[in-house]
Amino acid sequence: MHIAPNSLRYSNDLDFFHDSDARVASTFAADRARLDALGYATVVEISQPGFIRAIVQQGVDHTRVDWAHDSAWRFMPLVSDPVGGWMLHPVDLAINKTLALAGRDEPRDFVDMLYAHETILPLGALCWAAVGKDPGFTPLSLLELLKRRSRYRPEDFARLDLVRPFDLVAAKSVWLAALSEAEDFVCRRPPEEIGCLYWSTARAAFVMPSPTDDTQGDVRVHWGMPGGVLPQLPDASSPSPAPAP
Repeated sequence: MHIAPNSLRYSNDLDFFHDSDARVASTFAADRARLDALGYATVVEISQPGFIRAIVQQGVDHTRVDWAHDSAWRFMPLVSDPVGGWMLHPVDLAINKTLALAGRDEPRDFVDMLYAHETILPLGALCWAAVGKDPGFTPLSLLELLKRRSRYRPEDFARLDLVRPFDLVAAKSVWLAALSEAEDFVCRRPPEEIGCLYWSTARAAFVMPSPTDDTQGDVRVHWGMPGGVLPQLPDASSPSPAPAP
């Protein structure tokens, strides 16, 4: 998420995810051997099944690196980035961040969540889809946890490496409006669609449908699966959707 040029903050570590504990261990071993060969020191801080954290350093320069096990269940296939390599699609990153903020009260997650809401997909659509990845939630129960967030003070953000000073008053206003809009959205959608994303064929993008949108026309449901899947395209025999305004 922070590779994007309009991201709000800089991350202080690198995260590499794999779909099994065994892959975490084998990849770390290979990466460590490669780093050693290039003259880097690798100091392991945490090593347990499915998660390894190390400080990689050369001279006075260093960074934290995590190798971790994560589920291969996602909405979209991985995307290739010239800088980051194979990465999660932005919408999967945003959904993961939604679940992260629900589970922990970290100022950095709050900053990232505002960024995701404003640039990737509105909060309501993210909450609706997130329960597809974590069925232990409902959209409303997820929202209830998120409502407890944002009780921060300005000094909480001073410790973050931000692109610009954080305006807590403006952020709180945006957050409260997002929560209200999200609650209205999840209360209006059909319950049989819980856990999906919505794809607009006209806009070629994921959207948060308005209350009058249904899934018979331009807007279609999009379900996640192991490995992710590309959105369903209109049948060649069906009428082309009208251009987006």
